[in-house]
Amino acid sequence: MDADRSPNRQDSQENFSPLMQLDPSPIDSPPVLVDVEAPTDFNFPTGRDHDTNANTMPGNPAARKAPSAGAPGLSASANLASSTSSASTTAAGPGPIFYLMRIQRFSSYAMGFFTSLHLANVSLIPAITRSVAGSETYLLMTREVYQTSLTEPFLVALPVIAHVGSGIALRLLRRSQNLRRYGGAMPGTTSSWPSFSYISISGYALTVFYTAHVFANRILPLQVEGDSSNIGLAYVAHSFARHPVIAQVAYIGLLAVASGHMVWGQAKWLGLAPSTKEVQRTGTLAAGKKKYQRRKWAGVHGAAVGFAALWAVGGLAVVARGGLTDGWVGRVYDDMFATVGL
Repeated sequence: MDADRSPNRQDSQENFSPLMQLDPSPIDSPPVLVDVEAPTDFNFPTGRDHDTNANTMPGNPAARKAPSAGAPGLSASANLASSTSSASTTAAGPGPIFYLMRIQRFSSYAMGFFTSLHLANVSLIPAITRSVAGSETYLLMTREVYQTSLTEPFLVALPVIAHVGSGIALRLLRRSQNLRRYGGAMPGTTSSWPSFSYISISGYALTVFYTAHVFANRILPLQVEGDSSNIGLAYVAHSFARHPVIAQVAYIGLLAVASGHMVWGQAKWLGLAPSTKEVQRTGTLAAGKKKYQRRKWAGVHGAAVGFAALWAVGGLAVVARGGLTDGWVGRVYDDMFATVGL
């Protein structure tokens, strides 16, 4: 290494010089010692690898090179490595989080089509006809759209699985990133898991209620009867009459959680919802910003309440009060309930 050093190359510590020259002063003070071998031009570089003769010449590109490796994190090689890493990341394209977010977003749009049809035939139409029997025909008509062997997997099952699966995958991936970056809990927290938002909490609760709903209305009839041709609004009314407490808890819970999650989720995708973190820290915001955030928060909650009311106006006010189904169809319903211990 020493053979590569030029005769004029010197360590900055060996030829240390003050940062400025002081004029002679009449005050009694210790003399300022200056290394007589130091250059008279004090604009020389301070790194070990700089030539004090060549690299300080004006216009020389070497005079503008990055600091030496003696300063951790500031070396030219470190800067080059950082630039190379950024370039490779950009060249690699979006990561898995980007695609998972897109799956979660567009699967929610796909579920909106089924939700609109379902809202019409289980609540809005019964609210207009004021009759369970009079609404069954419309339910059978819309079933031809979303409950066939071809459309049900693509319009209902696949979007739900993609939405829930991408949400779980996002949490696992973000936790893995936190463990890789911080080696455990994130700074300021005691857990490596991402924090829960109101939307994610309601999403997991909705998964539980929705699974129970699918089991009672699709899986159970298929297991007991072999098909679900006899399952309609009368089946829901019969369950409210036979088991009012369980039916009300299941229906109202599904209604409340689904309305909140879907409205807040769509508002988030459309950029209309305030951040839940901003709502929590409104005390630190300016008065105008605080008022704006609260107005947005109240607006989204109002939309969620209105959406829940649309489901309740026919579902709770008409279908839930339809009463028992007589005859052999009623006995079929009772047999299905008995299968699960009800």
